[in-house]
Amino acid sequence: MTLSGKVALVTGAASGIGRAIAERFAQAGARVLVHDIAPAGSEVARAINGVFLQADLSDPEAVRRLAQQALEAANGRVDILVNNAGFQLVSPVEDFPEAVWDRMLQVMLTAPFQLIKYLLPPMKQQRWGRIINISSMHGLVASPYKSGYNSAKHGLIGLTRTVALEVGEFGITVNAICPAYVRTPLVESQLADQSRIHGIPESEVISKIMLAPAAIKRLVEPEEVAEFALYLTSDKAGVITGAALTLDLGWSAR
Repeated sequence: MTLSGKVALVTGAASGIGRAIAERFAQAGARVLVHDIAPAGSEVARAINGVFLQADLSDPEAVRRLAQQALEAANGRVDILVNNAGFQLVSPVEDFPEAVWDRMLQVMLTAPFQLIKYLLPPMKQQRWGRIINISSMHGLVASPYKSGYNSAKHGLIGLTRTVALEVGEFGITVNAICPAYVRTPLVESQLADQSRIHGIPESEVISKIMLAPAAIKRLVEPEEVAEFALYLTSDKAGVITGAALTLDLGWSAR
């Protein structure tokens, strides 16, 4: 399939799932606006002939500027929005810092709301658009010690469903992808905390914690999520909207 002539904004695209999606969309012919807070996003943009837009999504005003910069870079329209940026903290709720809670919800729930709000008008005007929110299996089922992440990802699914109902008549689909643990720096960064909280060696975290409830005993690869995201942008997926679509290795089947 081709995305020739389409413009896509992918947040958190310097590494992991976001990078894989940006690269796959570019391969399909899209002009990709690569967002990240990290300067490494510029290297990704350069490699795929995209445009790098740096912004801290924990700052609501920075999110507004990002939307404006994206529209300016794309001649007034963004056809595809992928809300992917996020981070994780593993902590018991009584020790969970309130400042981190606020930042987590801003980055993973409020910023996606803002970007949808600001980028929807041109999509509605042209009567076509694709919004993909990268949620998680933790948007559907909970795990202990992840109150902030679980809450943000559950909320993102609610946002997905609500917006889908509002914009379906304009040819715009809105879906959430809910993967299990993906082989990314975000997952690797959790190993030490999971080891400490559960009292097991780091070498056992993936098998005993991350993959224990899964039917398929392996991590999801970023490229698998990217390929699915590409499918959701296609006209063949035009009847799929308001969905929380699992790539969770059977996690939520229990």
